[in-house]
Amino acid sequence: MREFILKNGIESVYKQNPNTPRIAFTLNISINAPEKFAGTYALMNRLLLQGTKKYNNAALAKILDENAIELSSDMKQDYLRFRFVCLNEDFELAMEILDDIINNSTFEEFTKEKEKMRSEIIAELDSARTKVSDAFIKTVYENHYYGNTYTLMLESLDSITKADVSNSYKKILKEGKKVLSAVGSIEFEEIKPLVEKTIGKLENNYVLIKSIDRPILKEFKRVDVIKEDVQQAQIFQGWIVPTFSSEDYPVLAVINTILGAMGLSSRLFRELREKKGLAYTVRTSCESKELCALFSIYIATEPSNIDISLAGFKEEIDKIKNIPIEEEELTNAKNNIIGKQQFVIETNSQQSITMAYYGIVGLGFDYQDKIIEKIKNVTPKQIQDCANKYFTDNSVIAVLHP
Repeated sequence: MREFILKNGIESVYKQNPNTPRIAFTLNISINAPEKFAGTYALMNRLLLQGTKKYNNAALAKILDENAIELSSDMKQDYLRFRFVCLNEDFELAMEILDDIINNSTFEEFTKEKEKMRSEIIAELDSARTKVSDAFIKTVYENHYYGNTYTLMLESLDSITKADVSNSYKKILKEGKKVLSAVGSIEFEEIKPLVEKTIGKLENNYVLIKSIDRPILKEFKRVDVIKEDVQQAQIFQGWIVPTFSSEDYPVLAVINTILGAMGLSSRLFRELREKKGLAYTVRTSCESKELCALFSIYIATEPSNIDISLAGFKEEIDKIKNIPIEEEELTNAKNNIIGKQQFVIETNSQQSITMAYYGIVGLGFDYQDKIIEKIKNVTPKQIQDCANKYFTDNSVIAVLHP
C-alpha cells in the first residue's frame, strides 16, 4: 500500500497486487450539506452516466461495453462514489472517460429519468419489507437528512428541477472532500501521471465542517404500517449508536454478531426461530454512516406473534446486559467477524472500495487492519457495559401487518 497526495491535495492510495489483469479505481467525494428536496441526490446520481458533452447516452454505453470497462456511480448518504474496473491496458482510457463524466455530465435525460425513478420507487414500495423499512428509517431519523426515504422522495419529486440537480452536483464537486484508491498490478510510476492528468486537475477547496447535525433519538417511538395483502408481520426495532470512529464500535460489532449476524449460531435465531418457532427470518444489523450507526433487529413472523417477538427481543437484549458472555461464544463471534472481513476484500475492486470508504470517513486507508485488532481485544465486560449504555428505552419499533 502506497499513500500519496495529488498536486491539488487529494489524498490517494495505490495497492499493487501482482499478476492481476484488471485494475480497480474508486473516487469518493463527501457530502457536506443535506439536499434541498429528498431525492435530489439520488436523481443526480442516476443522471451522471446518462451522457456528457462528448458522449451521448448510447455512445457512452457503447465505448464502455466495447472495452469491457465496468464504470458506475453510487450515491451514499455521506459521499458520492465513482468507480471502475478495467483491463490494465485500458486504464488510461477508463480514466479519460471518468474524467469526462465528472466534469461534463449534461443531465440531459432529466425528465425521462425522473419519471423512471418515480415508477421504480412505487414498485419498490409494493414490497412489504421495503415498506416497513422505509417507515422505520424515516422514524429513526425523523426530520434529518438520513431519513430521506422512498416515501419522502415521492412527496418531493415534483419539486426537484434540473437546476437543483445541476447546482447540487457543482456544490458537491467543489466543496466535497475527495479521496481515491486504486488496486492492480500496474507500476505506480505509470498510475500516478494518469491520475494527475485527470483527477489531479479537479478543484479541491473542500469544506471541512459539515452542515449536517448528528442524529439523536430522545424518546421511544412506534409506527404501525398496514398492508392488507400480506400474510406475515414484519418488525424492526432499532437504536442509534456510535459509528466507526468510536472506541465502542468494535464492541457493538461483536454484539451484533452474537445476537443476529452469525446465521444459525446467533442467539436470536436459536431462541426465536429454533426454540420458540416464532420466525421465518430473524437477524440484526449495525449499519454505519459517518455521523452515527443504526443497530437494528428484524423479524418476519405470524401477525399473532408480534407482541411475543418484541418480548423476545427484550429478553435477548437483557441477557446481553446482565449475563457475561462465555469465552467460547465470544471467540466464535470474533472469528466470524474477522473471517467476513477477509472475505469482503478478496478482489481488487473490493479492496479499492474498502480503502476509499475508510479514507472518506477519516479513518485512514489502513483501518481494515486496525479494526481487526480492536475486535480481537473485545472483552465480556465491555459487551455488558456497551449493551447497558446504548440499548435504552430510546428506540424505534416499526411493525407492518395486515
